[in-house]
Amino acid sequence: MLEPGDPAPEISAENQHGETVMPAFEDPTVVYFYPKDFTGGCTIEANDFQDALPDYRESGVTVYGVSLDDVESHADFAEEEGVEFELLADPEGEVAEAFGMDTSEGYTDRRTFVLADGEVVRVYDPEPSDPSGHAREVLDDVRGEYLAGD
Repeated sequence: MLEPGDPAPEISAENQHGETVMPAFEDPTVVYFYPKDFTGGCTIEANDFQDALPDYRESGVTVYGVSLDDVESHADFAEEEGVEFELLADPEGEVAEAFGMDTSEGYTDRRTFVLADGEVVRVYDPEPSDPSGHAREVLDDVRGEYLAGD
């Protein structure tokens, strides 16, 4: 698994709109991995990030959600939950592998990476079954530690 100080991986994946996304990870970026669309904890986490999205955008921080679900599942999940940030489809596990995530069970664990200036800045392991408040915690940390003085 990638750790703080490791170089950011080069990734490419389709979002819920079927568009190819290739983040550069130069600007502050949050990439959060979650097990599966439409499940309890994953829905809580997506809603938390969506609720905090205006503050992330105001702070210049991009958010990506990633799971092994396909584009169609992400499109349905995003529509049902009102998710406006990009959900990256990773059915082959290539993005997960680039971050060092285990996909052997057919899903990834819940884990969040903060990247900036081409490297991993922080890694979080939120509560697996109830990640309530995790999105705000990450934003507060990014604002307080990485964006301080900007």
